[in-house]
Amino acid sequence: MSKTVELARHLEKLHINNMYKNDFYWTWDKTDEELDAIFTVADALRDLRERNKSTRVFDSGLGISIFRDNSTRTRFSFASACNLLGLEVQDLDEKKSQIAHGETVRETANMVSFMADVIGIRDDMFIGEGHKYQKTFMDALDEGYSDGVLEQRPTLVNLQCDVDHPTQCMADLLHIIHHFGGVENLKGKKVAMTWAYSPSYGKPLSVPQGVIGLFTRMGMDVVLAHPEGYEVMPEVEKIAAENAAKNGGSFTKTNSMEEAFADADIVYPKSWAPFAAMEERTKLYQAGDKEGIDALEQRLLAQNAQHKDWTCSEEMMSKTKNGKALYLHCLPADITGVSCEKGEVDSSVFDRYMVPLYKEASYKPYIIAAMIFLSQVKDPAKALMEMDAGDEHRKNH
Repeated sequence: MSKTVELARHLEKLHINNMYKNDFYWTWDKTDEELDAIFTVADALRDLRERNKSTRVFDSGLGISIFRDNSTRTRFSFASACNLLGLEVQDLDEKKSQIAHGETVRETANMVSFMADVIGIRDDMFIGEGHKYQKTFMDALDEGYSDGVLEQRPTLVNLQCDVDHPTQCMADLLHIIHHFGGVENLKGKKVAMTWAYSPSYGKPLSVPQGVIGLFTRMGMDVVLAHPEGYEVMPEVEKIAAENAAKNGGSFTKTNSMEEAFADADIVYPKSWAPFAAMEERTKLYQAGDKEGIDALEQRLLAQNAQHKDWTCSEEMMSKTKNGKALYLHCLPADITGVSCEKGEVDSSVFDRYMVPLYKEASYKPYIIAAMIFLSQVKDPAKALMEMDAGDEHRKNH
């Protein structure tokens, strides 16, 4: 029995009917079985590709990507995922569109979606705006489909918003699952999701929020650590606490990086901007207050500079479980002595974990492909078995 068939049989046992023709906004919107299904399909698609089996479920169609913030890994992961399933990708460059001439979100959404099967949107920089934009866009497509403008209603994949970064955090978690030999081995593992110093300001909160919102569902002991004043959204902290209570793990907070790293199995040191500051920045942008934005940036850079000791150093790593915790980062990291004078992580630590970090990133195309697959394929287990049994190859050799 192939690995794909084994995974497909597991998929048959899961209750995932709600995933078909549905969107993916936040991980906490999904049931445990639906998250299990995404991991299962991601592993199956990877197995099929590694065995040179075709995974095309589309003969034609478009995946539309809308990146309102810069991206390398997520942009190419989305393109790879669409291509893996047989979709072409078209990127909406707002600077080359009619948006600057007053085209509304509703109009843009319908105009780019005539033959689209999936829409991937990244909009992460402004608190209260990223998720709102995604929802406004997809509501417009609901109307377009209902009014007969669109032949099909595309599915949304959240490629990062102001609240969550589901494709990143699920790729991180799948990496952890494989590293520790199965999801059953995660219960009780200590995760340190910590702030780390960066010489830049304004990094989104969606990664730390996504991590605490997802990892607490695995029965892990998740610690959120940051200096005073670097809080994340309280509603996401509440979700994390509820998840921990429900699944037998824990969710705690501390203002000590050392305390978070102590005996940790997994560390995720990453910079982010304070929630209150991100709210302030959003209001300044909405008001067009450039001087206010510049003043806020200088204030936040000065605030960051007070916490240069919050870095993933060799000394800090020595405090972890046997000094060998799994180091995670969504990349790119601010590497001391490489990309900046002082940053999130020492170069020696980063170099030691470079291969695992690249493997961590390699799960993202398959996670995104699984999200698309489960939303677009009515009987996903059957489709995987047919791919496994088929003689169509990705490469003809």
